[in-house]
Amino acid sequence: MSNISANISALNKTIKNDLIATRRYLHQHPELSFQEKETSKFVAGKLDDLGIPYKSNIGGYGIVAHIEGRDSGKTVALRADMDALPIEEKTNKPYASKVKGVMHACGHDVHTTSLLGVAKILMENKAEINGTVKLIFQPAEERLPGGASLMIKDGVLQNPKPDIVVGQHVHPPLEVGKVGFKSGMYMASTDELFLHVKGKGGHGALPHDCIDTTLATSHILVAMQQIISRRANPAKPTVLTFGKIASDGGSTNVIPEKVYVEGTFRAMDEKWRAQAHKLIKDTAMYTARALGAEVEVEIKKGYPYLFNDPETTERLKALAIDFLGGDNVVELPIQMTAEDFAYYTREAKSCFYRLGVGNVSKGIQSQLHSPTFDVDEDCFDISSGLMAYMAIEELKS
Repeated sequence: MSNISANISALNKTIKNDLIATRRYLHQHPELSFQEKETSKFVAGKLDDLGIPYKSNIGGYGIVAHIEGRDSGKTVALRADMDALPIEEKTNKPYASKVKGVMHACGHDVHTTSLLGVAKILMENKAEINGTVKLIFQPAEERLPGGASLMIKDGVLQNPKPDIVVGQHVHPPLEVGKVGFKSGMYMASTDELFLHVKGKGGHGALPHDCIDTTLATSHILVAMQQIISRRANPAKPTVLTFGKIASDGGSTNVIPEKVYVEGTFRAMDEKWRAQAHKLIKDTAMYTARALGAEVEVEIKKGYPYLFNDPETTERLKALAIDFLGGDNVVELPIQMTAEDFAYYTREAKSCFYRLGVGNVSKGIQSQLHSPTFDVDEDCFDISSGLMAYMAIEELKS
């Protein structure tokens, strides 16, 4: 471990309690996507305290701050998201959400807190910064079209344009104290599917007088799964899931007039993604028609797949090994969840890595987006220091 690495690691530990207090405040006061007004004010106040210049209301309630080093070299951008989810918390922790039906169940409170810690560490080591560090506090990661796309449209990656963009995200399956990296394709694209099946309702005992929307919907859903099993290349990860079915009326003896279905499509290949969209629409239409029904299919195109630049990722992984030791840095598999950080990866060389927050011995093992999700706050021993160290070293290279 180099001197700067040791110094940053020590400083990270001295601010740990402050970071925990910040995280708990944010956790108690979550705000949904596109509603992060008070969270943004809180972040701005912290930046004011540190004397860091920033611009607000970027892509909504987003903030971008700049820390200028001793000369004009490269630029490294570090991103944290700020929004929460519409979930009722069930952790019974003293710092549980005070907002009914809203919870930081994806760790964005940890991300925001960690980036504020990075800001403090960098200001304490400003003489080591050879260039510019751009801090991006992003809104609305959890909802389409994604705050990343909106901030990019508002110029967050301009003046100056970053050489690399780095994102950190909590990972419950990974033990606290460890981090994980994956070069190349890492996370899937995501699209939202909405089906509206229309038929002729009537008495369940008189099906010959009806056009059965429930039956038609069942056939449509089964047929669509064959797109995955028989049309998708098995070497290209793909997921098609339908999570909601509702009817317009209907009962034990009533065939409903309309059925509504909602689902998601995930892929890691843009050509196949476009092809699958057509297959989904065609399969639904022809299957419904065969049963006398009609169907409207809406596909809301979401985030692209997330690609970690291999050279950048391998450099940052090596820095993480230097900072944490080889035993605490792991290789991650690809996963079919999605992240709007993917938009940054389309604009600049980027790396999105994982921060371990799980601890089975403490009972902290609930997955993201669950009402019992929590983190081992010992993650704050390294979360800010590692990002700060990687930024400083990248600017030297």
